[in-house]
Amino acid sequence: MTTYVLKRLGQSVLTLFLTLTTVFVLLRLAPGDPAAAYAGPNPTTEDLARIRAQFGLDDSLLGQYGTFLANLVRGDLGTSFSFQAPALDVVLDRLPYTLTLAVSAILVTAVVAVPLGVWMARHVHTGREFGANLFTIAGQSMPDFWSGIMLLTLFAVVLPVFPASGFATWGGLVLPTLTIAVLQIALISRMVAREMSTNMTSPFLTVARSRGVSERGLTWRYGMTNSAIPVLTALGTRFAAMLNGVVVVEVVFAWPGVGSLVVRALETRDYPLIQATVLVTAVLTVAVQLLIDLAYPLLDPRVRLTKTSGRSASPATAPSAQTAQEAVPA
Repeated sequence: MTTYVLKRLGQSVLTLFLTLTTVFVLLRLAPGDPAAAYAGPNPTTEDLARIRAQFGLDDSLLGQYGTFLANLVRGDLGTSFSFQAPALDVVLDRLPYTLTLAVSAILVTAVVAVPLGVWMARHVHTGREFGANLFTIAGQSMPDFWSGIMLLTLFAVVLPVFPASGFATWGGLVLPTLTIAVLQIALISRMVAREMSTNMTSPFLTVARSRGVSERGLTWRYGMTNSAIPVLTALGTRFAAMLNGVVVVEVVFAWPGVGSLVVRALETRDYPLIQATVLVTAVLTVAVQLLIDLAYPLLDPRVRLTKTSGRSASPATAPSAQTAQEAVPA
């Protein structure tokens, strides 16, 4: 376990380094002058030269990169052009709002999508499943901005039940959470239904049914247990995507999170702020993926993260829901 964790941490550090380097280069190659965006309307040539010198933009690309790496080692990601404050502090101030929104959305998704997917699997090839499929297909077809505007119009304008924007009260969390969860519920529930439908026709469930196991036990103890790893992976992947900033939803609801911060940083060509945002979200994404890998052995004892019995097994080589059907759970 320790060897696996250390190896994954090393891979994570390399991933973060390559990600930051790529973002650094692409920002400098993109059109637009951050000095002009910072100076405002009608700047003089002297003003632009002074601003470039102030933020080190007059140095060569290689020189800027060397300065960036030296500061990164010290934990200094530079000063935000637009906020005139340490870029990392600006991102960390906004991060709790994005975390709150992401956690609430993934909890609603898990609570609704998993039972819905199981229910669809138990009523396969029936009118009920057809109706549920229509609902999930509609959820997948609606863009976030459209569903957000519809919810905003219905529950904040026509029926003023929830606040239209911001996070002044906990009620302001409801509409953006539902906007994100609509698409996620549609995706996850269909995936759960597919996995469960396959498992429910497996030989080991036929054996368990012949031994008198109840349908509820067959569904949750055997079928859902065998589907746990792909379901956890899907939920973790969607959660990591939310941590990267649900930009459209945050803009629609004026949510003070990282996503709306990125939009402002891109508009003003705020290099340090963009780089700090990428670093923080990348670290969170890597951490979530590592936690998911470490949770695999808890869900399926056949998964091993270290060498056992002379063989090396890992989540990548662990039995999937498909291959696990060949084994009859005890």
